[in-house]
Amino acid sequence: MPIQSAIKHFHAILPKGVSLVAVSKTKPVSDILQAYEAGQRIFGENKVQEMCDKQPQLPDDIKWHLIGHLQTNKVKYMAHFVELIHGVDSLRLLKEINKQAKKHNRVISCLLQIYIAEEETKFGLSEDEFLEIINSGEFKQLENIKVVGLMGMATYTELDEQIRKEFTHLKSIFDKYKILSTSNFQLSTLSMGMSGDYQIAIECGSTMVRIGSTIFGSRN
Repeated sequence: MPIQSAIKHFHAILPKGVSLVAVSKTKPVSDILQAYEAGQRIFGENKVQEMCDKQPQLPDDIKWHLIGHLQTNKVKYMAHFVELIHGVDSLRLLKEINKQAKKHNRVISCLLQIYIAEEETKFGLSEDEFLEIINSGEFKQLENIKVVGLMGMATYTELDEQIRKEFTHLKSIFDKYKILSTSNFQLSTLSMGMSGDYQIAIECGSTMVRIGSTIFGSRN
């Protein structure tokens, strides 16, 4: 399916309240422009350098999401423009994002990544680690970040029931803590679901899906 057709397809089928992140990692600027011309405005990259290379070449109204694992030493390169950082999994990283956001007089939105998969390779926080962060005095003092939601990645498996169980678990954590509200913590976004499992994720309550290969074809 051509890129523009794929974007129009997703815009047509995604339920109201579910936003689409077009995952453009490894794809050229020309592909991103095709998706943009079809009406897509949110793009996800998993490498800071690649996102920073592409950003100046593309329209200003694109919202850039960093979806990959983020190292603290890379935050400074994108702090002036990044819209949402998906995979935040430590207080140390939140403090660095806050520090760099402050330099640009911005508040950067973040999602805390919760570990839900039965795989050693996935990053993320346990529920206890998540609570430890949001209840800490240090977190409460961070004025230039805002935790606006949670994200998670299910196990890479053909077993729909396992994927459903993991997404349901993440949704239950989201529901439990979305009643909390402070100046820098207000959960409204639940980012779960990719090309292979987005339909299950939506059924389980996802509000944001990250779709790459179904839009752009397999990775370069």
